[in-house]
Amino acid sequence: MKEFVPVNQNVLLDITEDKTEQKTASGLIIPESAKTKKNIAKVIAIAKIENAEVQSGDTVLYKEYSGNEVDFEGKKYLLIPYADILAKIVITEEI
Repeated sequence: MKEFVPVNQNVLLDITEDKTEQKTASGLIIPESAKTKKNIAKVIAIAKIENAEVQSGDTVLYKEYSGNEVDFEGKKYLLIPYADILAKIVITEEI
């Protein structure tokens, strides 16, 4: 089994696209060429970083145009510098 392990303060994000059809509120199907690239992804792995604020399994917002896209064993990943993570998305309960 192969494993993708980031080094040098990099983070591996899963950007595998959802293959389900996306539709507008009125029911029009949005073609692949018109879809906007999301800059929210799930952290798959992180290099050894002291006091890292994110960990595997977290969902994060990252800088647009950041990192390098990589195809690995049928999935799409993005390898970005740790510093390009802008925020961690946390689900909270309403008060």
